[in-house]
Amino acid sequence: MSDFLKHFQRQQAAMTHRETTTQTECPYCSVQCTMNLHEEKSIMVSRYSVTPNKEDPVTEGRLCVKGLNAHTNAVDDRRLKYPLVRMDGTWSPVAWEDALQRIKLEIRKIQQVYGKDAVGVYGGGSLTNEECYLLGKFARVALQTKYIDYNGRFCMSAAAGAANLTFGVDRGLTNPLSEVPLAKCIILAGTNLAECQPTIMQHFRKARQEGCKIIVIDPRETATCSIADLHLKVRPGYDAALVNGMLKVILEEGYVDRDFIAQRTNGFAELAEHVSKVSLAEVAALTGLDPLHIIEAARMYGQAETGMVFTARGVEQHASGVANVRNFLNLVLVTGKIGKPGCGYGAVTGQANGQGGREHGQKADQLPGYRLIEHPEHRAYIAQVWGVPEEELPRKGVSAYEMMEAIDRGEIKGLIILGSNPVVSGPNSSMVEKALKKLKFLLVIDLFESETARLAHMLLPGSSYLEDEGTMTQLEGRVMVRRALKTLPGKARLDWKILCDIAEVLGKGDFFRYRKAEEIFNELRVASKGGKADYFGMTYEQLERQHGMFWPCPEEGHPGTSRMFEERFEHEDGRARLTPIEHQNPKEVASKKYPYLLTTGRVLQHYLSGVQTRNTPELNSKFPEPLLEIHPESAGEIGLINGGHASVTSKRGMIRLKVKYSAKIRRDTVFVAFHWGDDHCINRLTNPALDPTCRMPEFKVCAVRISPG
Repeated sequence: MSDFLKHFQRQQAAMTHRETTTQTECPYCSVQCTMNLHEEKSIMVSRYSVTPNKEDPVTEGRLCVKGLNAHTNAVDDRRLKYPLVRMDGTWSPVAWEDALQRIKLEIRKIQQVYGKDAVGVYGGGSLTNEECYLLGKFARVALQTKYIDYNGRFCMSAAAGAANLTFGVDRGLTNPLSEVPLAKCIILAGTNLAECQPTIMQHFRKARQEGCKIIVIDPRETATCSIADLHLKVRPGYDAALVNGMLKVILEEGYVDRDFIAQRTNGFAELAEHVSKVSLAEVAALTGLDPLHIIEAARMYGQAETGMVFTARGVEQHASGVANVRNFLNLVLVTGKIGKPGCGYGAVTGQANGQGGREHGQKADQLPGYRLIEHPEHRAYIAQVWGVPEEELPRKGVSAYEMMEAIDRGEIKGLIILGSNPVVSGPNSSMVEKALKKLKFLLVIDLFESETARLAHMLLPGSSYLEDEGTMTQLEGRVMVRRALKTLPGKARLDWKILCDIAEVLGKGDFFRYRKAEEIFNELRVASKGGKADYFGMTYEQLERQHGMFWPCPEEGHPGTSRMFEERFEHEDGRARLTPIEHQNPKEVASKKYPYLLTTGRVLQHYLSGVQTRNTPELNSKFPEPLLEIHPESAGEIGLINGGHASVTSKRGMIRLKVKYSAKIRRDTVFVAFHWGDDHCINRLTNPALDPTCRMPEFKVCAVRISPG
């Protein structure tokens, strides 16, 4: 090739090749790590890559393997690009106007025959605050239905219920992660941070370097145990019993803050009387722990000048989840370790917007700002903000799994699902699938054809985190703004715009006249004003300038509230509630027929029901299928071979899994990750027994039998 042609090609390449770098947040876990998205764009193709943001005050420039690959499914060519309607068992693309008219026809047909509540809405904890807020408004104004709930019911409801009852408000972390190194003792109960939120592990390592003692409570020796001074390998479902044993030691040996108890709590006398009757020997027998280790843990936490307690799904996903968490909060309160530097409680939120998702109206009983839909003053305020008569607002509905039961009974005939996959994520998932097949109309809005979307009558292409604009509230209670970085593929639309479009064809468009996400946020600010989760003082400009702000932020110019409960709690009298907690056995215990306990959880490479991560080759190739993690001695008794296959059966179903030996798990317990569907869906086995307060299903323990093959 001549020099002239080479020079010409270089000139052309320079003219058509462009590189840009923009900042965004990871769409996965609740840390919401900020990252730099690099785009190399030419005439023919755009290529993307990601690097960490070194200025992130939470992660300090770290990303996990999911974050480094988050963009790949957003730009995947397999994404949904056009509205699809099922015709004769196959998908057919249709124009948006045709799709919207069909949605109007189906919804009106159902509601005219069966009533407004015959159509329900099911949301997700990975939506932006704007979308969560709008979904609640859409259900109650456009559809006028009481039936709305979301997959966060399976994530944070037990911790939220416990915090509301104990403190008067639920914010995931009562103080920022930057204070973790100030703690002299940390309890990590039912949380595997090293795999689920790995980019915050440095805070805990720093704490340990400063002399902090770390206690991990988990049936498995997870990667998080690498930072533990003490690992309590508790039997699944017996966390409250363990804490009763610790409380007994703390009270008997005098590690209590009597001034704090007297000035800032109610209920200590009743708690002390209850704990005095606790037998450490009985606690040891229930939990499967050495009583000396229970005493050691109590002394570590009790003697420490400062301390923090973190819980996650291992403690919370039980039919006694609220009680379990309340007992850990009893530990925090009797020692006075809250409301000051290095002292507090943290519910480690699982989903990207698991915190914000539960604050602004997706829950069955809730209105924006943590208001209650049955509270007359709350109803009146939100009706005024929305411009509707208060009497037209529906009453409270039911929880996520109970919605599936209502569908199965025929009470709900139509359902709109946005950003969720309940066929994989719900307990007793075979029943969930059976129920959804009974619907007269199922509409799913998503990025890919998930297991749930396969059952739909209509499938709409929604937006990914790279196209969405809006705010997310991460696990600390820090609200962050995320800007849109790319255009939507094909004919896909923004999730919030789809809701507005449906409202328009239903004749409710005047209530949904938004031109951009920031306008929705400004309405959310007003709707939250005066509520416990008050965002009124925040603006997009401030959120960007300050790398987020903590709620409550009640007025413009307010700095936000990074540490909660410095002077008072949120009950009317300003005092926290101590409560005696009776241990409750799991709803299923091991028996001759079902001799093992199954517990479930995450792995590093995957997220929730796996719709995004299973569609990311770089992640799925590293962990392509779930494994049955079992102790080698237990496996030997059954006749299982490492790398072979086993059948796992509960009262609700059976699945076949590859076997993985692990000496790091209790002999009476097996573990399976929950990120897969179809024949690998572990939730076909899990127990749908519900917590009486928060309606959390008992995902974390059910009885199973195991056989080779």
